[in-house]
Amino acid sequence: MPAHLDNEAEVVAEARAGNHGAFATLVKQYDHHIYRIALNITRNTEDAKDALQESLLKAHTNLGRFEGQSRFYTWLVRIAINESLMKLRRRRREKEVFIDEQPETDNGRLMAGEIVDWDENPEERYSQAELREILTKAIESLSPPYRLVSLLRDVEGFSTDETAQTLGISVSAAKSRLLRARSQLRETLNTHFYKSPTFVCKEVS
Repeated sequence: MPAHLDNEAEVVAEARAGNHGAFATLVKQYDHHIYRIALNITRNTEDAKDALQESLLKAHTNLGRFEGQSRFYTWLVRIAINESLMKLRRRRREKEVFIDEQPETDNGRLMAGEIVDWDENPEERYSQAELREILTKAIESLSPPYRLVSLLRDVEGFSTDETAQTLGISVSAAKSRLLRARSQLRETLNTHFYKSPTFVCKEVS
């Protein structure tokens, strides 16, 4: 989650009043983070750049509709997600992207994932840049419903309520998807960090 301007409410109010400099300040504060989100969704630099520009344009055009019930950044992220998904749908017309409810096991419970004993502190084995690259690729490997929840909750630092609100889903659905996303991430990261093939599974009711 990017740092917020101390006087963000005032800057937003000035931008709504037509102060272009104020809106430019908001863009400078958040454009890099919005681009990262768009890139995580589209996985295409050109589409991510287009989604960023279209998101900022739409935010500027509809700034008068922003009522301040959520943080400006949360509102902007919601716009960026919608624009990014539209880009993805256009590029993959035969595979329309839906944010579906997360699957369950046969007995109706969610599996927490395989827990393994990693052989050493990953920070001692990899540089910070390598760790970031490994984690980024792991998140990118998730399907869109889980990737979005993981990105907002664990990378951007949104609360569960904010994540649910941004994606237009229930809090329980957000929690379920986050649990599955973290389980899948752990399975992926195990290939880098595991110590032994001994697995311990548990269920979450």
